Amino acid sequence: MTTNNTTAAVGFAEKNQARFVEELKALLRIPSVSTLPEHVGDVRRAAEFVAAELKRIGMENVRLIETSTDEEMIADAAGQTRVVPPRLGHPLVYADWLHAEGKPTVLCYGHYDVQPPDPLEEWKTPPFEPTERDGNIYARGAVDDKGQMWMHVKALESLMTAGGGKLPVNVRVIVEGEEEVGGEGIAAFVREHGEKLKADVALVSDTEMFAPELPTLCVGLRGMIYTEIEARGARTDLHSGMYGGAAPNPFVALAQVIAKLKDEDGKILIPGFYDKVEKPTDAELKAWKALPFDEEHYRETEVGSIALTGEPGYSVLERTWARPTLDVHGMPGGFTGAGAKTVIPAKAVAKVSMRLVPDMTPAESFMQYKAYVESICPKGIEVEVRLIHAGDAIVVSTDNEYVRAATAAMHEVFGKETVFVRGGGSIPIVGDFERELKIPTVMMGFGLPDDNLHAPNEKFHLANFHRGIESIVRFFARLGA
Repeated sequence: MTTNNTTAAVGFAEKNQARFVEELKALLRIPSVSTLPEHVGDVRRAAEFVAAELKRIGMENVRLIETSTDEEMIADAAGQTRVVPPRLGHPLVYADWLHAEGKPTVLCYGHYDVQPPDPLEEWKTPPFEPTERDGNIYARGAVDDKGQMWMHVKALESLMTAGGGKLPVNVRVIVEGEEEVGGEGIAAFVREHGEKLKADVALVSDTEMFAPELPTLCVGLRGMIYTEIEARGARTDLHSGMYGGAAPNPFVALAQVIAKLKDEDGKILIPGFYDKVEKPTDAELKAWKALPFDEEHYRETEVGSIALTGEPGYSVLERTWARPTLDVHGMPGGFTGAGAKTVIPAKAVAKVSMRLVPDMTPAESFMQYKAYVESICPKGIEVEVRLIHAGDAIVVSTDNEYVRAATAAMHEVFGKETVFVRGGGSIPIVGDFERELKIPTVMMGFGLPDDNLHAPNEKFHLANFHRGIESIVRFFARLGA
């Protein structure tokens, strides 16, 4: 692509900033919450919205791809198995443009589904009524990942317009609607139909910048196993006055189990859990120490707690990027309504996840965890440990032409050298791209640490939205030069 075309594409994006934001607002108004059955229609509507726009801007072979999960066999503590039947998933959106002969092919990935907005009372403005204030756009999905996925679409539109209907590189687009619930559908598609996504590199914008005005590439992600522990006691709920002191209480049992998963310093007590943890390189640790990180600001502004916790002997960045974790997310069950009800519940559930780091594998880590939970199950309780979803940890190489093109593109936009960081979260598809498609991934994100993804008042800094579009335009142009 010529320098003139690049300048024209950037100019088109600048001229159409207001329209791009209004289009994003229209997408953000769709409550595409993938985890809630009542929003199945909304999730599909979001997929159709994205597909329609990809078709409008000139992408080809645009279609929705239906997904489903595989049949699963789940074993309980007693060795009894039950079958979880397959279910329909949320559709993938696919598009391509493959006429740049001799040029590389970029696979653009994003997701259009969002987290539930709860707790609603903590939002300053309704989560699905996007609102601009203080240079930000506030809505569920603003930064994770509708806003960042829309940067890809608008960069492609800008390049298409400047190039007279042509792109400087070949492009495939795959956008999923299940990232927030494990991404089983896209994982199966990549595994079974990888030839349909053949590319040289993947571009993912679902990460954040380390600090405002600091261009950042994420080069590592933690893996994930998300589980449920179900504890069962009596056959039915019991009156605590009549049976308290004799009947086992599943909630108390879960509390006892959870208390034995970690010690007071945050060390995970599962036998063998740390055996395969790969430490960061000395070069990485040195680079992390040079980053502009203020621990007190992080504690007060981002976390908002009176103190930080975690394993002694590791910095905050090490603990959040390169150490495994174990967290409890909820314990549904029993009586939680207003007033009092003296019930001993028949069963209780705890939702527990673990973040994994290289070279830990989800399968081995889950089996270690499952065996340990079963071994510490209190008397009178039957326990079932279920794996909900999992993903591998990943560290990507920075020694390739695609990373060099990305860093150069962002330097043009921000006027600063790009920093390499790891992310504490998980994007399972990045591992699938490496394992199944054998391609590297450039994780070029433009969120900020205080964007409240997964929390009330999620936002996306609009300046970063526009700079992200320009960075992607320049990235594609460099790859096609």
